[in-house]
Amino acid sequence: MIWTAFIWGILGSFHCIGMCGPIALALAGKDRNKYLFNKLLYNSGRAVTYSLLGGLVGMVGFSLSLAGIQQWVSIVLGLLIIGLAFFYKQSEKWITGSSFSTTLIKIKSHLGKSIKRGGSKAFFVTGILNGFLPCGMVYMALVASLALQSPVMGMAYMFVFGLGTFPVMILLMFSKDIFSLNFRMKMNKAMPYFVMFMGVLFVLRGMGWGIPYLSPTLGLPTAHAVELLDSGVTHCE
Repeated sequence: MIWTAFIWGILGSFHCIGMCGPIALALAGKDRNKYLFNKLLYNSGRAVTYSLLGGLVGMVGFSLSLAGIQQWVSIVLGLLIIGLAFFYKQSEKWITGSSFSTTLIKIKSHLGKSIKRGGSKAFFVTGILNGFLPCGMVYMALVASLALQSPVMGMAYMFVFGLGTFPVMILLMFSKDIFSLNFRMKMNKAMPYFVMFMGVLFVLRGMGWGIPYLSPTLGLPTAHAVELLDSGVTHCE
């Protein structure tokens, strides 16, 4: 499932141009020799934040797997992702609604202070703070991380998602006109279909139909396996 995170990041970055674009363009940098290096630091900061968030939700998913309901978690979250795809615009407004306004203002204030300080450290810190900005695409990717039910896999998924945003965001830093409005609109229209595709993948994964790489057969739930070991059952009858 990790490869889907990179595609998700690429498509999601076109959506995030409206929110993160002005911040990216503001990071012009005084030292032209370190221009690309500083931009990589900024985007790496975002990827670090995404991976930390992925690890946290992955821990929640792991706790659910210990309860022996990993199959249902994957199916339910897959259906949730499909639902968000059907109501893409409405869900985006709900996710980034007014309840986040105060937090958003505070984070943008810190971003502005980091940018003014300048230097490589400021670029990295700004990227870390930027990763906390409310974004529907990030939250949908976190739902996918939760479905993986592993802190390590959750971190890896969100880190690769962050890497997927690098190409578009770095190119945007060099020129604000590199992507036409028409092209960005087409990419945004394709996003709900990919989100729906992701939801279907997680539903199939939870079904456990024995299809390699798509719907692998699930073994004993972790909690059940631990229970068997504790009871001394170590052989098949």
